[in-house]
Amino acid sequence: MDRVVEQREGPLPRRPARSVRVGGVAIGGAHPVVVQSMTNTDTADAAATAAQVAQLAGAGSEIVRITVNTREAARAVPEIRERLLAMGVAVPLVGDFHFNGHKLLAETPACAEALDKLRINPGNVGRGAKRDDQFAQIIEIACRQAKPVRIGVNWGSLDPALLARVMDENARRPQPKGAAQVMREAMVASALESAAQAEALGLPGDAIVLSCKVSGVQDLIAIYRDLAARCDYPLHLGLTEAGMGSKGIVASTAALAVLLQEGIGDTIRVSLTPQPGGDRAQEVVVAQEILQTLGLRAFVPLVAACPGCGRTTSTVFQELAQDIQAHVRQRMPQWRLEYEGVENMTLAVMGCVVNGPGESKHADIGISLPGTGETPVAPVFIDGERAVTLKGEGIAAEFKAIVDAYVARKYPRRRTG
Repeated sequence: MDRVVEQREGPLPRRPARSVRVGGVAIGGAHPVVVQSMTNTDTADAAATAAQVAQLAGAGSEIVRITVNTREAARAVPEIRERLLAMGVAVPLVGDFHFNGHKLLAETPACAEALDKLRINPGNVGRGAKRDDQFAQIIEIACRQAKPVRIGVNWGSLDPALLARVMDENARRPQPKGAAQVMREAMVASALESAAQAEALGLPGDAIVLSCKVSGVQDLIAIYRDLAARCDYPLHLGLTEAGMGSKGIVASTAALAVLLQEGIGDTIRVSLTPQPGGDRAQEVVVAQEILQTLGLRAFVPLVAACPGCGRTTSTVFQELAQDIQAHVRQRMPQWRLEYEGVENMTLAVMGCVVNGPGESKHADIGISLPGTGETPVAPVFIDGERAVTLKGEGIAAEFKAIVDAYVARKYPRRRTG
């Protein structure tokens, strides 16, 4: 007997979470899911790091994390902030601290002052007796500076003492759980116990964000379901070491989409390994597209395009789809400043008569290019009505002009002053 799947419209209501302010951005509560990214420059090089932060922010990253691992890096943070302000970039900055964060923050107070949030990993704050003291030092600095903290557990650096304790507890069970389940339990325990310790040290509950990052999709889903059921802290989602290219994109999408659809997650990062010399901002674009395709956020107009088949032996529609996608991303920063709601616009670039006219009518603006053997003309549909027919070598330029004119006509201008 076939299983009947209950249908529902749209994502589930989001899990109630506390709201944490990170600079001018709110994470959790009823606020939209926030997109984050991280630089891969040497933070001690203030000019290069500020340039990459600006690039990521320009691509749509609403919070940017930077590594703070040396005295030189800590001393560069205030200069990075100054350079960003001089460029008119006010994106919140998060300092990523491992191993020596307590020393760097104590030695360089201006570093903490310039940051909007601190990220610490309870698994490498310190070992043994030093762990609690060094954790406390960081939390006390965060309290003095009124900075929120992300407590970020990572399966590659899980506190060995805590893991040993959880394993011992598991061994005493009548039916011990498997190694993977024990690891998941240990990660959740590390996050929750560290958050409780931070609150006991005086850090407000609405200044704490939690994450538990692994590189396996099913592990991530299981961990965050457990974590979401046991706390109301905002949760930062992301696979760690997601990978390169399509593997990293697919893995991140598979994991994050399931959790976000269940209402779990308040901010996300897609940790892609860039191609050598590749664009770091790709991880921002992927994160935005995950949220937009789920219907949770709108960032840029969506371009629907057919995959091509034997009817579409020409590459014209492929080139036009790529050209239009690049055009809207290039124009979006200015459109966002000038027009309200333009990110909700939909476009269609279709390759033949089979679905071309129908898909084009469903989009705000659509073009149906001729397939093999079809009349060499391309009808353009605007708001469901056939508006004009294009032909010749200038189709791409003419279609982009139609899109620009539609934006100027359709969307109200933002009020200034």
